[in-house]
Amino acid sequence: MLSFTSAAALSYAPTGAVRAPAARAATPMMETIADLESMAPKLNPVVGYWNPLGFGEDTMGGTGYSAEGVVGYLRHSEIKHGRIAMAAFVGFCVQSNGIHFPWATSFSGLTYADIASNAAPAAQWDALPTAAKVQIITVIGLLEAWGESTPALEAAGEKHYARGGKPGFYPSFAPFRAVFGHPVFDLYDPFGFSKSKTEEQKARGLLVEINNGRLAMLGIMGFMAAASIEGSVPALAGKIAHYDGECMAPFSASDASLPLVKEMLGFPKLDSISKLFWFTA
Repeated sequence: MLSFTSAAALSYAPTGAVRAPAARAATPMMETIADLESMAPKLNPVVGYWNPLGFGEDTMGGTGYSAEGVVGYLRHSEIKHGRIAMAAFVGFCVQSNGIHFPWATSFSGLTYADIASNAAPAAQWDALPTAAKVQIITVIGLLEAWGESTPALEAAGEKHYARGGKPGFYPSFAPFRAVFGHPVFDLYDPFGFSKSKTEEQKARGLLVEINNGRLAMLGIMGFMAAASIEGSVPALAGKIAHYDGECMAPFSASDASLPLVKEMLGFPKLDSISKLFWFTA
């Protein structure tokens, strides 16, 4: 889903200046195709506005979603997946160079050094205990639920991104801190650096973030392709540790105790499918 949403979102450019939350709360200002067309040259003057599939230029075939709502959804997807890809790109570089925490992962005695002994970052994920993977995926799911929560957004003075809210906005954890004292920091802008910036600085920062996110999405997909299929990325030949597993699968054979994992592992491997289209054996 990440790759599909990111690819679709890459056809879009963000809107102009960031609007103040108060104004948006009073009168929702939906993003339009005209906004995208005017901003696209500022992001990439060579490509400009490029939307061959026409996403957002109608009501998505009568699904009930407005064109502006579709644009808001895809813009949010691009911003979010760009942030994920930037973190993944840095993490891939760190893990590929054997950098790790010096302590054990849990009371089981497994250390981060044990995990880092696998050269390929994807293999390091496979080396995690099944319980650790489930815990990580569960936390990610909870974070996703909080980010989509209407009460959480309204408490922060925002609306949902498909209903006039600001794409890329993530609500504060303040309600949890008031009760539990944690999390200490918010997920977005934990140190409040953006609060003192002008609207012009925020608008420019959005352009930078979108472009960096697009580049990171291409970069991390290039890393995974180079690791999985030898020679698929000539510039990375011999620089990326090979990985024999399925880089797009959340679980490996070591997690076969989980429901449906055995069935998932029965599907053809990604590189076997890709060879049918553009790679040679």
